[in-house]
Amino acid sequence: MSIPLRRLTIWGLVLSAVSLAIVYALWPRPVAVDLATVERGSLTVTIDEEGETRIKDIYEVSTPLTGRVLRVEREVGDAVVRDQTIIAQLQPIDPEFLDQRTEAEMRAALQAAKAAKDLAEATVRRAKAELSFAERDRARVRQLADRQTVSAKTLDEAELAYDTQKAELATAEATLEMKVHELERAQSQLLSPAELIAKRDSCVCIPIYAPADGKVLEVQKESEGVLTAGTVIASVGDPRDLEIVADLLSADAVKVRPGMRVILSDWGGDNVLHGKVERIEPFGFTKVSALGIEEQRVNVVIELTDSPETYEKLAHGFRVEAGIVLWEGTDVLILPLTAMFRSGGDWAVYAVRNGRVETRKIDIGHANGLQVEVTGGLEDGETVVLHPGNQVRDGIAVEPR
Repeated sequence: MSIPLRRLTIWGLVLSAVSLAIVYALWPRPVAVDLATVERGSLTVTIDEEGETRIKDIYEVSTPLTGRVLRVEREVGDAVVRDQTIIAQLQPIDPEFLDQRTEAEMRAALQAAKAAKDLAEATVRRAKAELSFAERDRARVRQLADRQTVSAKTLDEAELAYDTQKAELATAEATLEMKVHELERAQSQLLSPAELIAKRDSCVCIPIYAPADGKVLEVQKESEGVLTAGTVIASVGDPRDLEIVADLLSADAVKVRPGMRVILSDWGGDNVLHGKVERIEPFGFTKVSALGIEEQRVNVVIELTDSPETYEKLAHGFRVEAGIVLWEGTDVLILPLTAMFRSGGDWAVYAVRNGRVETRKIDIGHANGLQVEVTGGLEDGETVVLHPGNQVRDGIAVEPR
């Protein structure tokens, strides 16, 4: 082969290889996508929100009177029986210390009480002397009356004088007793707290009993101390009598009705708990979300329908995930929510047929956060594209990612 022909052949082969490489590089390839199959199954539409357990009836044990509460020996979790278990002991408080002016006034009152007692004793002695004289005088008049040497009027006057002096003595003795008690009161007002503590033999305490059966939930005042009337000492309740409260957005709360089924998950146990909506509270409140947005919330109270043995590890103030069931379907055509996109004013998906995609408008029904019910536009077993990107369009070839 001549040299020119050889060169022409080599250059022809090079140009052919380059052309093939360019064609291969520019030839459209199937786009790698995520695919899903439309299938029939069950679909549950729920409103999901965090809830918190609480005991239905919590009883606060408080002091009925102002006094000194002895140290509370009950621990959190101790079982209590209504009207039998003593929660705390209440004893009288000690008097306050006297300032100098008050103490001087009290000592003066004590001296006055002593003088009044002495005066009352002197009055009693005088009344006794006068009564003794009246008694002797009455005896003499009676003797003279027996001999008819005095008139009946004189006898009556002697009897009257005796009865009067007897009454005077009774009055004087009563006055003396009153003055003795006033002296004791004045002496007691001067007793210092240290003297009273030293004289205290035993505590006449008022026992404070548990108001209900259950367990001690919280001890607010454990140490001994003086408490005013109405101060809460401890809280008591029955952990088996639980309910759950979840605060929903007001727009979601209007969809909820009493009696709706509730699925409780993420509470720490392996099983799923069940409940039902007991009531929707008739007032809302403002709550600031984690993003700093003010939201109107409404409390929904949920009653547990399982036996207490299934949730015995739950107690007051525990977190659960509550799903309130709004709708349930057992044989519906289910489509992943991430396959849908807007096409004009309609919902659409990219359906895959023979390795190529085509836009398919669909009709949808109920939906939750992951799946949607398809009521038209797709058939059972068809394949759709998940998360369609900008490269996906009508007619292009696709392959599973």
